[in-house]
Amino acid sequence: MKIKMLLLGLAVGVMVQPVLSQNYNPQTYVLSQPYAVQKITPPKGHKVKNVILMIGDGMSLMDVYSAWTANRGKLWLENAQYIGLSKTYCTNKLITDSGAGGTALATGYKTCYHAVGVDPNGKPLKSLCALAKDKKKATGIAVTCRLWDATPADFCCHNIDRDKEQDVTTGYVKCGIDYAFGGGAKYFEHRDDGRNLFKELEKEGYHISRSWDDLKNFKSGKVFAVPYDVDTPVPAERGDLLARASLKGINLLNQNKNGFFMMVEGSQLDDYGHYNDLGMLMQEIHDFDRTVGEVMKWAAQDGETLVVVTADHETGGLTLVDGDLQKGEIVCKFSTNEHSGVMVPVYAFGPGSENFTGMMENTDIFWKIKKLMNL
Repeated sequence: MKIKMLLLGLAVGVMVQPVLSQNYNPQTYVLSQPYAVQKITPPKGHKVKNVILMIGDGMSLMDVYSAWTANRGKLWLENAQYIGLSKTYCTNKLITDSGAGGTALATGYKTCYHAVGVDPNGKPLKSLCALAKDKKKATGIAVTCRLWDATPADFCCHNIDRDKEQDVTTGYVKCGIDYAFGGGAKYFEHRDDGRNLFKELEKEGYHISRSWDDLKNFKSGKVFAVPYDVDTPVPAERGDLLARASLKGINLLNQNKNGFFMMVEGSQLDDYGHYNDLGMLMQEIHDFDRTVGEVMKWAAQDGETLVVVTADHETGGLTLVDGDLQKGEIVCKFSTNEHSGVMVPVYAFGPGSENFTGMMENTDIFWKIKKLMNL
């Protein structure tokens, strides 16, 4: 009997091991060229005229700490004055997605899995962009994914199913935001229904920018900048594009004397969490962190801008199991190629940042911003 049990155990071990090895084998990453980080002196005033909400899609505390280790113990995120934790569950699942998670941040209401900008019954919800527009403030988004992906759509569109991508995209025509940067030209012009959303947006008063060079030279007014058919390129190819696109949007929106709300997303962190690709995940997080640094520096000089950095959920179940801080080496394992249910960090910088401490619902972030902006 003991021999049979031993053989059975060995057989189970043989069967289980290949499955485990797909996610559980450790990966090593070294950041060969760390980047410099500076201490930013926060503004001393208390007025919140503008808010920039920055979302690292799928970003966890372990992602941040791993990126911190790889960059030799430095991140721009450390300039945050206050830190909290956000609970991300949605109405019908403990483990959320970017549709429901982003909708909670954008509208202040939890919704069902895969929904964008609507309640569980499909009723459209007003986002921070819409509320800011009602107060005659400027609004904008800048992302590295396609604009018809869940997170940007949560702030501008309304659909019970994020997978109805062509239907989701039509929401941009009447959403009223002043600045949009991202990928996704494919479903603005090559559509099954024959519509050309770029032409419809032009009729709504938008300049359509199909390249960075064109956007760079755009001085004022409403603009939809969609240089890529789907997502933007990877960091090694796009360079500091997210930081440039964010600052371009900020400078355009800041022309409104009433202030502005802007959402910036480091979108492709989520992709490499799903792929369990540690090297690409770190590249995306470091790109997002450098963008956070540029935004915080702008906010510090402005003096009336609150910057909130958070995530919609965690992806990949990353665990840091070993490493070397001096060498910038990290050894990590993934526990899943899907989302997990851990709480995600909330970082705040600038006036009003003291409101973003402790454990909170993801919806609380919306209500705090709404109150601070008097929307």
